[in-house]
Amino acid sequence: MSRGPRPVVLITGASAGLGLALSQALIARDRYRLVLTARERSLARFAAAGIGTSEHVMLWPLDVVQAHERAAAVAEVARRWGGVDVLVNNAGIAYRAVVEHVSEAEFIAQMTINYEAPMDLARRCLPHMRAQRRGRIINVSSVGGMMAMPTMAIYSASKFALEGATEALWYEVRPWNVRVSLVQPGFINSKSFENTVYTEESRFSAAHPDTPYAAHYRHMSGFIASMMRRVPSTQESVARRIVKTIERRNPPLRVPVTADARLFMFMRRFLPRRFYHWLLYRNLPSIRSWGPPR
Repeated sequence: MSRGPRPVVLITGASAGLGLALSQALIARDRYRLVLTARERSLARFAAAGIGTSEHVMLWPLDVVQAHERAAAVAEVARRWGGVDVLVNNAGIAYRAVVEHVSEAEFIAQMTINYEAPMDLARRCLPHMRAQRRGRIINVSSVGGMMAMPTMAIYSASKFALEGATEALWYEVRPWNVRVSLVQPGFINSKSFENTVYTEESRFSAAHPDTPYAAHYRHMSGFIASMMRRVPSTQESVARRIVKTIERRNPPLRVPVTADARLFMFMRRFLPRRFYHWLLYRNLPSIRSWGPPR
């Protein structure tokens, strides 16, 4: 990625969390031109983090849900700097709900942010990458894209979809030396679990202990929060792994970047599927209290 001028890196969801950590890591490298995007109301976070517009840093409002904003962002980068050399699809959202508690609108919203938007941005950036016969597309997936958890059904659906399309893309664009990778974080020591969105029905169920799925929400929410406070992986450590993936000559398709992601990849690969699902079910938090009284 070092031929010619500084490579242009576009990052979605760059104003907070992992996106901000990655932005800061790449600024410190001082070898890229960065297009840091976030929703317009979130742009002020860059100044709070000490990041401003400069010769090599461009801040751009982008709500990835809006197709016209995705098109405008890619067009502006092409006008100003020739095109995107490295696309990092980091923006995402997680809904917490069992399947019964998801409306059609909520399902579409989840899929739009986590699947449709990143693949559309990749589609828009690829003509430039193919023309110059090099490029990188980094899609930030999740352990939720290799295994599903109860109360996170549509989140896993969106990440499974992202993984499938990205795998197909890996084959499609290799002849042009465009490298495609899925970064797969598991639990990260952060407060990002507080940003999980409840649907209208899941919020009601979680607040009322007499509803059928109340125990699902209570125990899974507590389990996830506990894990994300205890694990050693941080947003900064994951950001460093993404930087290494960008700079590797031949990065792999899948990059598990936390210890639990590597563990679950190993389990899926080597355990008999029936035993794998039995084992995970038996180890769900307080599973005996889920469902009807026993």
